[in-house]
Amino acid sequence: MKLKVIISGGGTGGHIYPAIAIANAIKEQRPETEILFVGAEGRMEMEKVPESGYEIVGLPIAGIQRRLTLENLSFPFKLIKSLWKASSIISDFKPNVIVGVGGYASGPIMWRGQSSRIPTVIQEQNGYAGLTNKILGGRAEKICVAYPDMEYYFPKKVISFTGNPVRQDIIELESKKEEGYKEWGFDPTKKVAFVFGGSLGALTLNESMAKGVQRLLDEGIQVIWQTGKYYYEKYHAEFGGKEGLHVVSFIKNMANVYAISDIVVARAGALSISELCLAGKPSILVPSPNVAEDHQTKNATALVKEDAAILVKDTEAREQLVNEMLALMQNEEKLQSLSKAILQLGKPNAANDIANAVLESAERHYKRMN
Repeated sequence: MKLKVIISGGGTGGHIYPAIAIANAIKEQRPETEILFVGAEGRMEMEKVPESGYEIVGLPIAGIQRRLTLENLSFPFKLIKSLWKASSIISDFKPNVIVGVGGYASGPIMWRGQSSRIPTVIQEQNGYAGLTNKILGGRAEKICVAYPDMEYYFPKKVISFTGNPVRQDIIELESKKEEGYKEWGFDPTKKVAFVFGGSLGALTLNESMAKGVQRLLDEGIQVIWQTGKYYYEKYHAEFGGKEGLHVVSFIKNMANVYAISDIVVARAGALSISELCLAGKPSILVPSPNVAEDHQTKNATALVKEDAAILVKDTEAREQLVNEMLALMQNEEKLQSLSKAILQLGKPNAANDIANAVLESAERHYKRMN
């Protein structure tokens, strides 16, 4: 049987990259499966999905701004147009299942699919369910989650604890250590701290590092500091020449960096945390306060509850972050316990497990319709 799958959602890399990973896993299992992506016009999925070899259709949908703005006046009209277009897409493509990965782009197509009795599968990346997923979750056939206690948001009987799909090259890190030390020109006998705030950067992390990075270097700690493209020129000009320190804008080969890092300092986005769990890295998380419903704090707290990470509040990071880094680097027992605990939370087969759930729903629908 040739199955047809729609994967919908986007807006950020946190939604798009898991969606592509799920599509790839489906194709590995069932190469003949036809996959169509549905995103939001003008958002990054319209570029990233075709780059990965998949077709995508855009809806004119936009999110509701959390503050009063003229843009919100156009929301009802964009929603109605998107619902009409979603109906047309479903009628033309005739999917056996629709997958929603979050973001407002998934709303219209999932809603129309559920109204047409097409099975839907939701993948929720965070420890706090997004608005679209919460609205649609009650009628979903399966909800794949990455954190425990998600029955607060979704019916318990349809929840599957799969984890988040992430890059697979970070699982076997031991073999990459030698290559990593050579790439970065670091001394294997000294510890390495890796600090990153995503591709755009995080102001709090950068200001915290600017205030205290010299203390780390004075203690013989080698540092890889990813500033993000917005902040690179400023901090590279100030700190770029220091021995034992690399100030970089963006890192493509994350596996080599994870391999040589003794600790990692990061925001608490769902995908970053999922990578750290697979890499088994002792982590200090500084959740961003500038996200919906403060979901990064909820993501980080889920790890802290398991003694699998250290949390530093954004408002306290400039004073405390480097102190926490130094204290952790000097506590070998704590490094080992954090590594062991976070590794136990990793889900290396997440993409395949989600693909299985999608294909099972699609097969049931196909048999029912044929």
